[in-house]
Amino acid sequence: MKFTRYCRSLLSTPAMAVERYTKSHQSGADIAMVDLEDSVPPARKEEARRLAEEFFALPSTKLARSAVRINTLSGPDGLRDLIAITRYRVKPDLVLIPMAESPRDIEIAAGALGADCPETEFLAVVETPLGIEHAPAIAAAGHRLRGLVFGSADYAFAVGARLSWEALAHARARVVNSARAMGVEAMDAPFFEVADLAGLRREAGLARDFGFSGKIAVHPRQLALINDTFSPDEELLARARRVVAAGLENGRSVTVVDGVMVGMPFFEASQRLIEQFDLPRPDGSHHSQHQPQHHPQDHAPTDTPNHATEK
Repeated sequence: MKFTRYCRSLLSTPAMAVERYTKSHQSGADIAMVDLEDSVPPARKEEARRLAEEFFALPSTKLARSAVRINTLSGPDGLRDLIAITRYRVKPDLVLIPMAESPRDIEIAAGALGADCPETEFLAVVETPLGIEHAPAIAAAGHRLRGLVFGSADYAFAVGARLSWEALAHARARVVNSARAMGVEAMDAPFFEVADLAGLRREAGLARDFGFSGKIAVHPRQLALINDTFSPDEELLARARRVVAAGLENGRSVTVVDGVMVGMPFFEASQRLIEQFDLPRPDGSHHSQHQPQHHPQDHAPTDTPNHATEK
């Protein structure tokens, strides 16, 4: 499993819900996103674009990234979103491109943002049969594309499939393989049953084992479990420390750690894991920001979902 802090979790907030902006940034999600697409009525798109600018001016946690989901580029609202973004005082770290069906979608976004947003990267949402077919080409659509996102609801509706893991396993596998072949991230669709934490734990574990980097949350209450699932545990971090130590002692030549022969790829992967997840204590020892979450009971949250979700 390739663990990364880039996109273990994403939480979306409707652009019209300005009062939730600060909580989104402080939620613990790796990506805090403001949504201009599904959560905004057509008549209020322009207002949403203006309001969304304030989302990126707010302080966020050190490791969190800010993002915006634009409207589909097959219609005028998507292009208007991109033009608005170029005028924002603070630019988003990421733009999510919905309904991506070819590399051309990423090229259009990159061209529209141009030199005004040179550091902004992209996540392409693959959620149609044509998008799944073209996933390998989309994943190879340029250095600014950082990952693919699987949109289960729209895809299941389009092909007439059930919204279950088994029914969508082929599409998920294609998204992961396409992304990993090009060295980019792969993010899984949300688990929509907010009250079913056991179901979320199961599906997040399956997504991790499939090779996904993370999973979208439909509610802030899901974030701790999702981050926990897509983070290394203490045993894995301890092994990474031993591998790095052995590499330093042996000049990074092939050696044996815990009875397993390791070489340069193991040293580099272990070093990356430590850099992202293993933090030094004041006494010089180490601990991880990842704390295993205990879920003694899977109960319904007391409030209802109030965040826009990926489709």
